[in-house]
Amino acid sequence: MIKVNLLENLKQDLESVVIRAGSAVMEVYEKDFEFNKKSDGSPVTEADKLSENIIIPALKDLCPDIPIISEENSESHKIQATETFFLVDPLDGTKEFLKKDGKGSFTVNIALIQNNLPIFGIVYAPALGRYFSGITLNSFSEERDIPTKRLNLSKTKNLNIIAVASASHRDQETNNWLISHNIEKTVSIGSSLKFCLVATGEADVYPRFGPTMEWDTAAGDAILRAAGGFVTDTDGTNIFKYGKANYRNGGFIAWGQFRPQKRFK
Repeated sequence: MIKVNLLENLKQDLESVVIRAGSAVMEVYEKDFEFNKKSDGSPVTEADKLSENIIIPALKDLCPDIPIISEENSESHKIQATETFFLVDPLDGTKEFLKKDGKGSFTVNIALIQNNLPIFGIVYAPALGRYFSGITLNSFSEERDIPTKRLNLSKTKNLNIIAVASASHRDQETNNWLISHNIEKTVSIGSSLKFCLVATGEADVYPRFGPTMEWDTAAGDAILRAAGGFVTDTDGTNIFKYGKANYRNGGFIAWGQFRPQKRFK
């Protein structure tokens, strides 16, 4: 079991690393660039690779005995999940990155998984200057902003529920879920920022039925859980876990101030 004080030290050590990675991402974003397609058809840019080249050596130096599963390292996807491992997405929201629409909905993500649960996460949105971190072992999450504040979802909200939905992957199943829960107001944003909006209370719930990978969700998930929220499967019964086959997620619901009445396991 990793102790809280070690995670606090890790958070401090990785802050500068993630900001450097974000700066590298922005250098690419602010110039003309090309992109390639991976074997699964998803886009990859120079920014993905530059960010990964900053993060992975830093993690290996800080935690040499912990395996690292990174989106851009296909060989790492073959590693069988162990009790403790990192999940890294050096540029989450590449489709939003390519749009250059001024919304800045792309992030740098690092998460630490232990016993199938996210115990630590960092999400940095360099175009927005928003930095989030969370340690679930002591239920602490924070946004590095002006002013810095602790995130705490302590009250259940009953009226005017706001759901956050994907900017690029909205589907009919999500629409049906919103209708069945009488939720009319939504906000749309890309990347792991969806989790962060729920963690800050800017949105109340995030339903996702389309496919994602574990490195897409783990860091934001850790931040939400540390703020007092939680993530379940789509029927709200079982807590969402990591280390699944091929690191592929099924559908999930990220709950903030809007929560299911049933108990979960």
